[in-house]
Amino acid sequence: MELAALPWRDTKRPLWPLALVVPVLPFASVLLATLSGSPWSWWLTPLVIFGVIPLIDVLIGDDRANPPEEAVPALQASPYYRWITYLFLPAQFAALVLTCLAWARGPGIVGGIGLALTAGLVNGVAINTAHELGHKRETAERWLSKIALAPTAYGHFFVEHNRGHHVRVATPEDPASSRLGETYWRFWPRTVLGSLRSAWHLETSKHRLRGRSPWTWRNDILNAWAMTVVLWAALVVAIGPVTLPFLVIQAVIGFSVLEAVNYLEHYGLRRQRIHGGRYEKVDPRHSWNSDRLTTNVFLFQLQRHSDHHANPLRRYQTLRSFDVSPQLPAGYASMLLLALVPPWWRRVMDPRVIAHYGGDATLANAVPGYRARTSAQ
Repeated sequence: MELAALPWRDTKRPLWPLALVVPVLPFASVLLATLSGSPWSWWLTPLVIFGVIPLIDVLIGDDRANPPEEAVPALQASPYYRWITYLFLPAQFAALVLTCLAWARGPGIVGGIGLALTAGLVNGVAINTAHELGHKRETAERWLSKIALAPTAYGHFFVEHNRGHHVRVATPEDPASSRLGETYWRFWPRTVLGSLRSAWHLETSKHRLRGRSPWTWRNDILNAWAMTVVLWAALVVAIGPVTLPFLVIQAVIGFSVLEAVNYLEHYGLRRQRIHGGRYEKVDPRHSWNSDRLTTNVFLFQLQRHSDHHANPLRRYQTLRSFDVSPQLPAGYASMLLLALVPPWWRRVMDPRVIAHYGGDATLANAVPGYRARTSAQ
């Protein structure tokens, strides 16, 4: 007599709360600073994100297991997973207040740099939480997404990512899709300014099509930016004017982390033109993936990016890994550091892009002139 198959269980279920570790790290820094008195205590968050997590990634390795489709409806409906994303926000804002208070007390140069990196990294990772929430249809989650974007003053991401990037991804027209041969330092101004212009155009066009002025509280960019103004003003009034430059610095660091992630997610990948001049449908070949278990837990499986673009309404716990997706050689934390050093990045990634297209670099989304340099090599 055969035994009945056991029902499927999410083996990562007890791991998902680890995503809340990042906004809690600044509190561990306070404890370290109290015990040691060292300004280096404020470097704990960068050390964990760019040192400890990549090391654990290597030790634990990949997880390519996918939930069976019959389990997906229950997974999608479970409140457990969404409450983890909700809890990120109070931890994020508490960490922001904490770092502002520490900055106002004069941490010195070493401590000040560590503080700015700490706040910027926490709020940069929070943009990923905003990303997860902003793709959902529920009104509450969409508002929570804009709240999570407030510390970095990047509220327009809510509009551009959902209605711009997901439409134009992996095409030369998308400011958030990096090109083969393009360094992160050239990509940064192109995507920051291009995404802002695109978001404003999309939102104002929406309101004009509905016969109303875009200068309304219903404008998703304006009400998101208003949250930033209120938040920053409250912190400056409560803690002091010295907080304002800190808020600006950490915001730039935070949205630069986001744009570094954008840089590596679609580097060199391109959707091809089909009949009528339209681009082919987005599929798993158009995003770089990484199945590193640890980083995926900390980033709500953002690294399963192919499935996210093919199915943007799927919640993080249901995202799948595909064999046809191009794979990064490491997790996002490691690849982000690599992106900051262009010669190393190109040495690692350019051959992978070209191999993905069977050696034909003309199929890639490349900077002008790159194809000629490639064919001449």
